[in-house]
Amino acid sequence: MTERDATVWSKGKLRELLVGIAMENETGRCEISELKQVEGEASCSSRKGKLIFFYEWNIKLAWKGTIKESGAKHKGLVEIPSLSEENEVDDTEVNVSKKKGDGDTLKDLMKTTGTAKVRAALAEYLKALKTEFTTGMILPTKAVATQDLTVERKVTGNTLQVQASPVALGVRIPTVALHLTELFDTTVEQLYSIFTVKDLVQKFSKSPAVLEAEKGGKFQMFDGNITGEYVELLTNRKIIMKWRCRSWPEEHYATVALNFVPAPGQTELQLDCKGVPVCKEENTKLCWQKQHFEEIKGLLQLTTQNA
Repeated sequence: MTERDATVWSKGKLRELLVGIAMENETGRCEISELKQVEGEASCSSRKGKLIFFYEWNIKLAWKGTIKESGAKHKGLVEIPSLSEENEVDDTEVNVSKKKGDGDTLKDLMKTTGTAKVRAALAEYLKALKTEFTTGMILPTKAVATQDLTVERKVTGNTLQVQASPVALGVRIPTVALHLTELFDTTVEQLYSIFTVKDLVQKFSKSPAVLEAEKGGKFQMFDGNITGEYVELLTNRKIIMKWRCRSWPEEHYATVALNFVPAPGQTELQLDCKGVPVCKEENTKLCWQKQHFEEIKGLLQLTTQNA
């Protein structure tokens, strides 16, 4: 099974399609001014040659409007509590509210035309998820995964031109998700620091490292073979980062989440790695198991002996 995480792509697409939607009638004009919140996830997996889509979103939008006659301005919210594959877009709940005061004519405009336009944009997102996002997703066949590009050869005179088919435009890399758990004989605090303190990273990796353990901070490990950026750090609980190996296609990053779970006398590390290129799955697994987990255990044993 090949799975691709569509969460980041979806958030961008939803913003692009929803913000700026405008509607007008004889009494006033309204527009969706901001995507205030988008929580949830989306993914696409190919199983036995079929694409299966999963998405679940809770979306909150801000709207603002002006009454033509008086020029009075009003604002409110549009909430979509659950956009998921379980419901048709036309049945998806869309709730419009307005801040206190007059302006009910604007709220009515949002409830009628606004709701219809929001639903149309959500349908557009689902269409894009099933076409634009999946371009180049390789369906598993019994043979080795088919090539990313279909190459068309054209003979003109004596020259042979090789043309990439339109599919080649922005070819998406087929990816997989990895889930690993490992137990370490140490405290949550100690294990968390091994991933965030430069000196300890250099000790277990036995190579120079550069890291700024803060949101948006960059890191380099194993002589620059592993690079990335910290996306979120919850002290002693969780680290989320963009992560890549030097041998991966340029500019392609996986998303790695490390969860630190206390257990009696130990700490369980739960690793979720989404977006690993299919052809690098085994290497990435080994990289974490051998170069990270085993080396960290070795470092912890040394620390214990020295203590």
